[in-house]
Amino acid sequence: MARKWDDLEAPVTSRRRFFSGLNISQEKIGRISEGFARAMGTGAFLLGMTLFVTIWLTWNSLAPVELQFDPRALNFTLLTLILSLQASYAAPLILLAQNRQDDRDRVKFEQDRQRAERNLNDTEYLAREVAALRLALEEVATKDFVQDEMQQLLKQIDSRLEAGNDKKGNRGTKSGN
Repeated sequence: MARKWDDLEAPVTSRRRFFSGLNISQEKIGRISEGFARAMGTGAFLLGMTLFVTIWLTWNSLAPVELQFDPRALNFTLLTLILSLQASYAAPLILLAQNRQDDRDRVKFEQDRQRAERNLNDTEYLAREVAALRLALEEVATKDFVQDEMQQLLKQIDSRLEAGNDKKGNRGTKSGN
């Protein structure tokens, strides 16, 4: 029998060999197990199971022997089998649901860690920008500084003009003598 090249790229597993005809969706099984685990953790399930077992035991203890389907004389073998079967499926399904929750928690934790890292980087960037702005603002002339400088320049101009007028005025009086 000739095999396709695509078949040779992946190793043969026991799952593939035994379940090759079945299309089993891991996501669907996971959702079913989570629903089952969620339902088993409710008070309604416990109450329903208690009611079921009570009715079972009452019927098979008090009903006429010919109507009993799990007689007390056989120690309720069928009930024991049903409860054992339910427990044998419940434990792995609950573990599967917990594993899926752990995977989701792990992904959420990683996303939170990445978000926190981005926030830290953004905060550090903004802190550097604020520090740069503070340094730049130290070199910016304020309104009071500009006014003081303008007043000093005006005083210098006035003093030069007065000095120039004094020189002109002194020359005029000297030439008039």
